Amino acid sequence: MKQIYFLCTGNSCRSQMAEGFARQLLGTGWQVASAGIETHGVNPLAVQVMQEVGVDMSAQTSKLIDSNYLNRCNLVVTLCGDARDRCPVTPSRVRRLHWPLPDPAQATGTTAERLAAFRTVRDQIKQNVTALVRELGDAACQ
Repeated sequence: MKQIYFLCTGNSCRSQMAEGFARQLLGTGWQVASAGIETHGVNPLAVQVMQEVGVDMSAQTSKLIDSNYLNRCNLVVTLCGDARDRCPVTPSRVRRLHWPLPDPAQATGTTAERLAAFRTVRDQIKQNVTALVRELGDAACQ
């Protein structure tokens, strides 16, 4: 089975949302996981904004990068510069992508303003994952 890994600093928002969308969109041909350089716990605002679009992340947990899983991956996607720069070395056969996204957990202001930041990042992640799924599907057909 093919494997994909979404990585960010704390595995609390961006990589968790990417995992949620990928699980929904990639189907059973892929094993999907996310992790971080550190663990910060899953951000409840990330869970909330994903529920708004029909993706349940409530059972996901914040995890550290598992080097065994990482080295067996077909594809690793980093969602912030910190994860890209600090991610352990992978075998050359592992394809790596980088999606530089702002950290919605750093948003300040009212709850409504913070939720807006989470929704903006969520929507960008959905666009990125959707495009990736199309690309992977096209590559499988060639």
